[in-house]
Amino acid sequence: MKKIVFLFLFCFLMIACKKDSVDATNTKTLQSSINDMASSLNTLKQVKFSEALYILKTFGVEADGDVNELNALGKLINGKKVPEIFALADQVAQKNGIDWSSTGPPSLGEMNIFGNEMAKESDPNDISANALSIITKPMAVDSVLGPKSLQIVPRLVDRSGNPIVFEGAALETILEVFSNGNRILTSKNLMLDNNFKGFNMRFASLPADKISNNQIDITVSVKTTKKTFKMSKIGVTVNPKALLMPSGNPANNPANVTTDVSTTPTEDATATETPVVAVTADPKASVSKFLNNLSAKNLKGAYETSDNPSWGSYETFSNPTSGFGAVKNINVKNITTNNVSSNNASVNATYDVTDKNGQTTSLLVTFGLKNVNGEWKISSYKIN
Repeated sequence: MKKIVFLFLFCFLMIACKKDSVDATNTKTLQSSINDMASSLNTLKQVKFSEALYILKTFGVEADGDVNELNALGKLINGKKVPEIFALADQVAQKNGIDWSSTGPPSLGEMNIFGNEMAKESDPNDISANALSIITKPMAVDSVLGPKSLQIVPRLVDRSGNPIVFEGAALETILEVFSNGNRILTSKNLMLDNNFKGFNMRFASLPADKISNNQIDITVSVKTTKKTFKMSKIGVTVNPKALLMPSGNPANNPANVTTDVSTTPTEDATATETPVVAVTADPKASVSKFLNNLSAKNLKGAYETSDNPSWGSYETFSNPTSGFGAVKNINVKNITTNNVSSNNASVNATYDVTDKNGQTTSLLVTFGLKNVNGEWKISSYKIN
C-alpha cells in the first residue's frame, strides 16, 4: 500500500513539475521546457509544434549560426505557451511569404531546432543534386522608372543542369547581396519543391550609397540534409532610379520625388514679387486630364499638363522605351486630393497601367502640383 501511495505521489510530482511555458534561462532549460510542452500534445500537434519552432528560429530572429539563432529564439519565446508560439509562427510565416500555418497538416518534415539530424530513409530534405543554379529577371517594370524589383530564383540541378524534381521538403534558402565586397542585404525562405518562386528583391530595399557602379553580387545557399549548395552571380545590374536614396537626395531624382514643391528664386531677394494668380479648379482635374491623355496616347496633351523638370524634354517624356511612350492603356480606379494651398497641391491616384508588351501594373502615385499662372501643373511624380 505504501508503495502504491509513493508511486502515485511520484507521478503527481512529475506531472506538476512539467512546464507549460518556455524557460529560456539557458539552453538546457529551453530544451527541457519545450520537451515538457510537446509531451502534453498529441502526435500531430507535436509535429506542428516542432515546425512552428523551426519557422521562428529560421525566420523570426536575426542571428548568424545555430547557437546564436537558438539564443535569439529563446529570448523571443521566453514565457510563451503553445498557443502563443503557434500564433507567433503564423505571423512570421505570413510576413515572409511561407506557405505554412499552424492549423494545416504537417508540411516541413521532422524538424529539430536543437541540432542537425542524420538523414532518415524517408527524409524529404535529403535531396540528391549536383549543383545550384540562379536565374534573375527584372520585375515590376514602370514606364518611367524602369524595373523596380529583381526576381531571384535558385534551382537545384543535376550534372546536365536540369532542375531536380522533388516535393515535400523544407530546405532553408538564404539570399545574400553584396556590393564592393560589403554585404548589404540578407533574406531567408523555404524551398518546398522544385517550383520554388525564389526571392522578389525590391530595389527600394537597397541603399544607393552602398552600391558601387550600379552593380551587385548575389549569393544563394540551399541547405539539404547532407550538403549545403551555394552559388553566386557576380555583377548583376540594378536600376539606379529605383534604389533607396539617402536623405537629402535631390528632389529631381525620380527615385526620391516628394510632393513638397519649392521654387528657387532666380532674382535678387529684394526684387518685387510677381502676384500669385488664384487657381479655382480642383488639382485632381489636372491629374485626371494627364492620365486620360496618356491612355488616349495623346502624349503631347499629357506633357502640356506638367511642369516637371525630372521628366525633361518632350522627347524624353514620350520615349517609347524609357518614357511614357511605352504606355498602352490606363485604367483609373481612384483620384483623391490630399491637400491644397494657394501655390501647391498633392493628389493621390490609383490606376492600372498596361505597357506596349501587354504587362499590367497596379500603381498608387502621389502627384505634386504647383500653381503656374492660375493653372495646376504636375511638378512631381512619386510611385508609392
